[in-house]
Amino acid sequence: MAEAILFGVAQKMIESLGSQIFQEIGSLWGVKDELQNIKSAVSRIQAVLQDAAEQQNHNHQVRDWLEKLKDVVYDADDLLGEFFTEASRRRAMSGNKIKKERG
Repeated sequence: MAEAILFGVAQKMIESLGSQIFQEIGSLWGVKDELQNIKSAVSRIQAVLQDAAEQQNHNHQVRDWLEKLKDVVYDADDLLGEFFTEASRRRAMSGNKIKKERG
């Protein structure tokens, strides 16, 4: 069950990383390649999650690994949320600055 939630969070992260605002800000801040690397890593994690979900009932190490991975994925999701918020704020501020200069 927890792995299904984790899979969903990972999917949301992949979608966020592919969004237009992340692409624009990634280009402006010079981190576009890093964002793509994160997106690829999360995709690989999703694939491994499917296998791990099947094995966790038989393997305590896999269960422990899934718990640790869950913490990491939630932390990464929080970080992406903060990045998105800051990017949106800066985008809005630059838009307001342009309007003031024109007005």
